[in-house]
Amino acid sequence: MKGVYIFLANGFEETEAIAPLDILRRGGVDVKTVSIHFDKFITGAHKVTVTADMTYGEFKANVELDGTDKNDVMIFPGGMPGTRNLAENAEIINFMRLHYAEGGSIAAICAAPGLVVSQLPSIEGIHFTCYDGFEDGPIARGGIYERKPAVADGNVITGRGPGCAVEFGLAILGHLKGEEVAEEVRKSLML
Repeated sequence: MKGVYIFLANGFEETEAIAPLDILRRGGVDVKTVSIHFDKFITGAHKVTVTADMTYGEFKANVELDGTDKNDVMIFPGGMPGTRNLAENAEIINFMRLHYAEGGSIAAICAAPGLVVSQLPSIEGIHFTCYDGFEDGPIARGGIYERKPAVADGNVITGRGPGCAVEFGLAILGHLKGEEVAEEVRKSLML
């Protein structure tokens, strides 16, 4: 898979999708949003409707796993029931597993580390963060919980919750473009 994609399901946490999208684009990353539904219109947990760049069908038609590396990122925002909709989509979970096995990166925030990332074949020894109350699943599978705004460990980047969405976006940007670019964006945001 070549590229950076944010996967959106109805009920997603708006801040956790839009803030990282904005941060990554400010940092020069060509990131696309993908609706996991049949159309491009996705409604968030707080009734904000956005138009995704593509549907999952369009994504599948144009993306292959060949040549995947750490700069190819699947991003999963939290929110309810959005995270549950992502976690229950067997096709997306299977694609995520294959993507990760090929060397691709996974980024998830809020409930998504607990419900989505925990479905990777192995998370033994991976440091992560998530929304309070969603850490038990990854811990049971060997993940190491840290109560921080964002945690990057190899090809897994996680964020804690809506108030940490900017830090999460900056962690992804640092992973992709280096800490210098992330720091430039941080300063431009007056953080």
